[in-house]
Amino acid sequence: MKPSVLFVILLVLASCRNETKPSEKGQNKKDTLKITENKVVMEQITDTTPTLVYKSLEGLADTTFVRLADYSGDFAYDLRYATENNFLKAKVYDCAECYTRVKTAKALLKANKEFIDKGYKIKFFDCYRPNSVQYKMWKIVPNPQYVANPVKGSIHNKGGAVDITLVTLKGEELDMGTDFDFFGKRAYHDNLDLPQEILDNRLLLKTTMEKHGFWSIRTEWWHYNLSAGSNDKVANFKWDCPE
Repeated sequence: MKPSVLFVILLVLASCRNETKPSEKGQNKKDTLKITENKVVMEQITDTTPTLVYKSLEGLADTTFVRLADYSGDFAYDLRYATENNFLKAKVYDCAECYTRVKTAKALLKANKEFIDKGYKIKFFDCYRPNSVQYKMWKIVPNPQYVANPVKGSIHNKGGAVDITLVTLKGEELDMGTDFDFFGKRAYHDNLDLPQEILDNRLLLKTTMEKHGFWSIRTEWWHYNLSAGSNDKVANFKWDCPE
């Protein structure tokens, strides 16, 4: 074999090795391509995620019962009577849901919007309460100081009362001085012998709720009645629970 031919063969082999072994620069380009591809996939997943669409209260009669979570995702819930974590020490709801009359829901949505603008939102402990549940509660604690007599009923049974507190937008409860359903002087609105932070938190809740048509009970910082709901009839509407 002539030397010139051998030189050409060696040159070709060296060229093949350079083509099959990726350079550092080429490897970086490949990695960048992978990242770019992953980014595209992530963007596609984000773009195809369905957006929750909430119902509108427009056109509904004021006395219609509605599930509040169907009309806004901006509330928080800790519905105590669907658990044993309450003063009754008993579960009296079959499942946890927050229903109100339409007019109550409209007022709550407006109040919550104002709270959100200030960095807070409403958290519910109790909402509409079927009259049959009121009878259960009365059987456990037959004391009108703590439980309304079911024969007459309460505004909870009319869909016009809520038990609430405030939480930050991250879900942290504001200090109100006592837990929900604490029956004692420390829970009274007119008890001013409390730290200023607690008084300020209660005042924020009270003034905002009153601005939107609710009134409070002197002995319970968490309880609010819609003024326009006090004349409605006691109801025993029951919601369906998931199977």
